[in-house]
Amino acid sequence: MQIRKVGVVGAGTMGNGIAQVFAAQGMDVVLCDTAQPILDKALAKIAGSVRKFAEKAGKDGAAAEQEVRARIRCTTDLEAMKDRDLAIEAVVEDLGVKRAIFQRLDAVCPPAAILASNTSSISITVIAATTKRPSQVIGMHFMNPVPIMKLIEIIRGHLTSEETARTIVEASKALGKVPVEANDYPGFVANRILLPMINEAAFALMEGVATREAIDEVMKLGCNHPMGPLALADFIGLDVCVAILDVLHEGLGDDKYRACPLLRRMVAAGLLGRKSGRGFFEYV
Repeated sequence: MQIRKVGVVGAGTMGNGIAQVFAAQGMDVVLCDTAQPILDKALAKIAGSVRKFAEKAGKDGAAAEQEVRARIRCTTDLEAMKDRDLAIEAVVEDLGVKRAIFQRLDAVCPPAAILASNTSSISITVIAATTKRPSQVIGMHFMNPVPIMKLIEIIRGHLTSEETARTIVEASKALGKVPVEANDYPGFVANRILLPMINEAAFALMEGVATREAIDEVMKLGCNHPMGPLALADFIGLDVCVAILDVLHEGLGDDKYRACPLLRRMVAAGLLGRKSGRGFFEYV
């Protein structure tokens, strides 16, 4: 199967990035969300990103922006997915929300269409069980920021077919990405390793081992990380970090994945990181 028409459900940080990379490679893209202001904000972000990439490469930014924009159609109606070859869900990390979306996509999308989730931790097998086409459901975990990061984690559910996996691997390569396959266990690879590190950094801060600046500096200079774990948590969103840790804790049953109380308290206080203006660090 060849992917030519792509639908993206969710126009937030991940969704608009996914829409951008497909449109930039010549695909026809439908971007869907619940409200027009969300879609308008997504289009503005895509336009700025495309222009920046083009100008950095010495090309006409306005022309590149117009070309990509012409390939993206925005809508608040999931019925627009009725002619898509591939529909990608990129909404909040909540199983109930994802299941509802996949039930609707299963009813709306063509029988041959592949349904993918950008989930970073939730079981693809469980999501697929909501549909009547589990062999055509797969995980496509893009990394943030999507236009820059090369990796896509490809996760097969228990019943995902070889043909579906092969199609998505090839589609990922066509985007200029590097697809890496992982099995369907909580957190897959990236977040199973990354989130415990972030969680331990939060424990170290809570216990007074070092200041927030010192913790991040040690990891940047001592481990050659481009960003410290606390700044990275702010970038991801502390609420998202807690949600992923909860999936790991529940799915693997090991207390080493228990979310740090400081993380939970900060989320309860609305200190979610960059998106709220304040997390472990402050953002103007």
